[in-house]
Amino acid sequence: MKMKTATIVPVIVAALIVGLTVLMPQDRVIAAESNATVQSDPMRFAKGAKTWADTCARCHNMRDPKSLRDDQWRAAVAHMRVRAGLTELEAENVLVFLQQTN
Repeated sequence: MKMKTATIVPVIVAALIVGLTVLMPQDRVIAAESNATVQSDPMRFAKGAKTWADTCARCHNMRDPKSLRDDQWRAAVAHMRVRAGLTELEAENVLVFLQQTN
């Protein structure tokens, strides 16, 4: 029995979407939430400020948050996350703090 291409393509697309959703790590699903919700949470800002002050000052003088643009802070935090041993959530909180202070 032959199936028409018009019938097979939607079935394949639906299967891929379901498969990718199941395989997608939970932290990526959470990260995909609205950025406005993340940015507006005052606890993330406060936690980010504390993590930034506690962690970054261990190894070097901290920069003024206004010294870099938001995109530059994103790159710096991504790099320093590995070196400082921060979790993804801690790094995101630090980034929220730096970007909102900038």
